[in-house]
Amino acid sequence: MEVLPPASDRKDEFARLLAYILDDLIPIPGTKYRVGLDPLIGLIPGLGDTSTAAFSSLILVHALRAGVPRVVLVRMAFNILINSILGALPGIGDLFSAWFKSNQLNYRLLKRHSAGPRVSTVSDWLFLILLLVIVLTVALVVAFAVGYMAYRMASLLFGWS
Repeated sequence: MEVLPPASDRKDEFARLLAYILDDLIPIPGTKYRVGLDPLIGLIPGLGDTSTAAFSSLILVHALRAGVPRVVLVRMAFNILINSILGALPGIGDLFSAWFKSNQLNYRLLKRHSAGPRVSTVSDWLFLILLLVIVLTVALVVAFAVGYMAYRMASLLFGWS
């Protein structure tokens, strides 16, 4: 049973562009290194890493539509989780996110493992929804935990009640 039509080459361009924006948009002057919006948005405590995980998940959705095997989808979801969990660490996590470039990694996995156009089945979508729920739940829990810890540290430092 067909849920959505297969992804087209134009959609591949969207996934490539999204990975570029999130991981490589801004050149660092005097170096060959680039950073994207992912580590910059990640500087916003609590909300940053959760929102970038949601945007990163769009590449995961495209990968399903492009016929990427389920085991590769799990690997891609794991890359998003690693980026979200470690990226939530203040300062160090954003440096990790700029270095790890999970979206570029997932885009390369998408290009390498896409089986060409194929029809997505209901079970494929259920599997992907389960992966997305896990990824976004973990990202939210980590974001709230980091936000709570930052609040507790600020209240201890500044004597807030």
